[in-house]
Parts: sequence; structure tokens; C-alpha cells
Amino acid sequence: MKKMCLAFILMIFSAPMAYAEDAQTQTIKKIEQYLNQIKTLQADFVQSASNGAVAEGKIYIQKPNKLNMQYGGDAQIAIIGDGKYIIYQDKELDQVTHISYDDIPAALILGNDIKIDGKKIVASGFYQDTGITSVTFSYPENKSISPITLVFNNKPLELKQWKVVDPQGIEVTVSLYNIKDDVKLDSKLFRFKNKGFDPLAN
Repeated sequence: MKKMCLAFILMIFSAPMAYAEDAQTQTIKKIEQYLNQIKTLQADFVQSASNGAVAEGKIYIQKPNKLNMQYGGDAQIAIIGDGKYIIYQDKELDQVTHISYDDIPAALILGNDIKIDGKKIVASGFYQDTGITSVTFSYPENKSISPITLVFNNKPLELKQWKVVDPQGIEVTVSLYNIKDDVKLDSKLFRFKNKGFDPLAN
């Protein structure tokens, strides 16, 4: 009788947890499918940092691995992914840095065939309510890449924000607005020119 009661108690208390884990797995699978079905994306963005810095501009993504973050106002930087490297240009310092896609957490957004397999990419944090889903992804096989947290609207499922911590320990949050996906983008957006900041310049 005691064994039967114990089994019944374990069944009652383990069932909700099993259901929650199953629902989480299904949600992550939907996120994987959503990220893979996006071919192009453009949006306005606001970038804020834990040190108080704020910037805004426009972002363009074309898979695989092409990116353009155009900062507005007096921003002195440009970020362009040309498919081979992420190119970071600091006009004030007259400095250009080429970064491998293998070294950035945002490669999760730019990849053409993303697999959240629990090995190379692990969902290490999960939160969901009626409005949003937030998932933190880690890279256990590459400790040099910091985790990235993606935040989605639930209905419809849509990427709204990501958060990363830079090498200096500053948390950077990029929030997206006026999102348009699967739109035709000019290929010149993803060509880096060492002089000037207009990626559409001839």
C-alpha cells in the first residue's frame, strides 16, 4: 500500500514537470523553424547598453551571414557582414576589425540552417508567458562565445529582441521595430567600403 501511495504521489508531482519540459521542447522547435524560414529581414532598432549608452538605426539581414547595421545620428561606427566576415569599422579611431562568424553569438540569427541540437547550441534558459518567450542559447563546445538571449512575441511568433554580454562585461540589448521579412534587399548593403559609411554608394 505504501509503495502504491508513493508511486501515485510521484506520478502527480512529476506529470506537470514532464508536461512543461515537453511544451518547452516544442516551443524551441518552433523557434528553430521560425529562424530557418527567414531569408531576409529589415527593421528599425534601438540598442541600449548597461553602461547607459543608447543608439538607434536600421538593420538588414540576408541569409546566410549577411548583415548591415546602420547607426543613425552621430554614431561613428558601421557593422557589415559580407558573408565572409563581420566587419566592424570605427571611424573616430580610423580602425577596421574583421571578426569570424564562429566567434559571435549572433551567428544564431544569421545562419541558414540552424540546429538547436543540445550539443553545439543549447537552450540554457527559458521563460514564457502569454505575451513573450525568452530563450538563452549557449555554446558549450565554444566557451569563447558568450550566451545570447532571444526574445520573441508569441502571437505571431516574431523575433523582437536579443541580448548579449560583450567582453568588457557590458550587457547590450537590441530591440527591433517595424519588422519586415522576406523582402528584396539591395546586394550593395552587404559590401564594405573602407571610405565613408554609405553601403549604397557607387
